[in-house]
Amino acid sequence: MKRISTGVTFDTVKAIGLTMRDVEATTRYDGSAVLKVRGAFLAGIATHPSAEPDSLVVRMNVDERESLLEDAPDTYYVTDFYRPYPIVLVRLARIDRDALHDLLSVSFRLTEPKARPRRRARGRDGGTMRRARNGERRR
Repeated sequence: MKRISTGVTFDTVKAIGLTMRDVEATTRYDGSAVLKVRGAFLAGIATHPSAEPDSLVVRMNVDERESLLEDAPDTYYVTDFYRPYPIVLVRLARIDRDALHDLLSVSFRLTEPKARPRRRARGRDGGTMRRARNGERRR
């Protein structure tokens, strides 16, 4: 079977991910690229030796992962190292932009509840500002 590249790279992943609320592009301790939602892992380059080159690791619940593995085994896979974790591996050369957007959206919905709470805006003296019912600021 001939492999046809879709032209998707981590730059594509990053561009799609950064359109989502509170997503940031950063690096892991080993220098590999990742996307996080307020500090919680969303997706990143797979770095374990068991992963194929140019693979993405994406947060995914195990039931949905099994469906992806059955429906598109040429695109999605999991290795023994990653199997215990709620993730799926993705061959970037085999996924198109629309499927990638859908995958990242599902991952975002799973990741957001695990993310750190948003910080509240602080006033000049460091106190938290709240809005009164009439829209004026109060302490």
